[in-house]
Amino acid sequence: MAKQMVKLTFPQELIKEPVTFKMAKKYDIIPNIRRARVSETVGEIVLELEGKKENLDKGIKYLEKRNVKVEPIVGDIVE
Repeated sequence: MAKQMVKLTFPQELIKEPVTFKMAKKYDIIPNIRRARVSETVGEIVLELEGKKENLDKGIKYLEKRNVKVEPIVGDIVE
């Protein structure tokens, strides 16, 4: 199993949609929310994703196609 830490930034039109849940279910990924902030105009989530490397890649592509900005994180979160 591979792990990847990412920061997701959601545009206003996706804040109320279960995009992360759909990605996790569709690609058999375990998301662990490490930090989150949601306002009326933007949503930000720091997630630790766990799953097969190919599934993580597919899940991230799915999020990007939905207009979610995906940024990798290295060494920013307390273990």
